[in-house]
Amino acid sequence: MKETVTYLDMTAPDQLNPAAPVPGLVLEPLDRDSPLVVDIQAEIGAPYGWKSASRSSEEWLVWFAEAPDRTFWLLSFEGEPAGLVSCDLHPDGEVEIETFGLLPKFVGKGLGGFALTLAVQQAWESAPSANRVWLHTSTLDHPHALPNYHRRGFRPFRTEERERS
Repeated sequence: MKETVTYLDMTAPDQLNPAAPVPGLVLEPLDRDSPLVVDIQAEIGAPYGWKSASRSSEEWLVWFAEAPDRTFWLLSFEGEPAGLVSCDLHPDGEVEIETFGLLPKFVGKGLGGFALTLAVQQAWESAPSANRVWLHTSTLDHPHALPNYHRRGFRPFRTEERERS
């Protein structure tokens, strides 16, 4: 299946165009050993064919080992798990939002803009000396993902056409 992957970034915290707050939506630290990391990521990615939706236990171990400094954050809405954010701190002063997404039952409820605002604020706070926060999305992801990234202030820096297996 063909997809276009768009890489986007911001190079300063003041480039964030925050969405209006959503009462009841919070971002909380999540221990990397929590089973929620795997469960939520698999459920978020299932509708879009993410690798996380079908990883074996061994593949999850490899994924965790590849980035031992990866941090995880639980998006909760009114006390219920609603999504996940993970960030990779790169040695070159960059923070990659490696995972950002809402569980399917929370998609379309008006949470995405503020959820992304919280994720980006956390990414900048994770590394106060960071010079860049970046992420990527695909044409196979939710159709509102790319417009949400643009509205929050992300700008594309690269696109790739590729086949997803």
